[in-house]
Amino acid sequence: MKIISYNVNGIRAALKKGFVDWVAENDFDVICIQETKAQPDQVDVSALNDLGYKDFWHSAEKKGYSGLAIFSKIEPDLVVEGCGMDIYDREGRVLRADFGDVTLINSYFPSGTSGDERQAFKMKYLEDIFDWVHDLLKERSKMILVGDYNIAHQEIDIHDPVRNKKNSGFLPEEREWMTKWFDNGFTDSFRYLNPEQVQYSWWTYRANARANNKGWRIDYQSVTNNLKDQLKSAQQLTDVVHSDHCPVFLEIDI
Repeated sequence: MKIISYNVNGIRAALKKGFVDWVAENDFDVICIQETKAQPDQVDVSALNDLGYKDFWHSAEKKGYSGLAIFSKIEPDLVVEGCGMDIYDREGRVLRADFGDVTLINSYFPSGTSGDERQAFKMKYLEDIFDWVHDLLKERSKMILVGDYNIAHQEIDIHDPVRNKKNSGFLPEEREWMTKWFDNGFTDSFRYLNPEQVQYSWWTYRANARANNKGWRIDYQSVTNNLKDQLKSAQQLTDVVHSDHCPVFLEIDI
């Protein structure tokens, strides 16, 4: 299974920038989109449907904000919108699709960059999603959780760890959560396959950051440890530009 996870920073904008042509040139099985910023009836995805993708959505109540979509050539056995916690489901934060005995979770983790209130919301989400996932693992033991985690885990995952250590996305408590996550049943696919490789998945639009590769790796493909030996490839597709993020690619034999 070839899986793409991609924060497109607005699916309508990405479609205008050649997103469909890029998909058509590749052979992805499942495409997990974060930050759609749209309701399904606002987006014409017929070109993707024509390529063989069925689409599944979990949009935020607030128009033009957050939201998720999954485009899949493989018919899921089950699709579930949300995680059953209204505070997050109103913002379109979790979309689940089951393929056989594997559960794929597409998640857009909150950002804390807009101030203390949203940073507190982000930390609560981290706590709650950890508990929710581990409850779900009791019945669905094989899981892949892709998405924009909005956290750079280690110093290798950020271009300037010293000057960013007090910034949301690289705070000690966020990084500690990531360590806890990967110490409790999950593997960081990219880092497992590429222990020393430096690649980023997001660059600010300011100061020509992408051209200078001053980025952060904040988009992840976590797999449960019982799947890590089936990993084939995990990379950031840094030359693909429809957004301030790039797509992250995962190939796994399931």
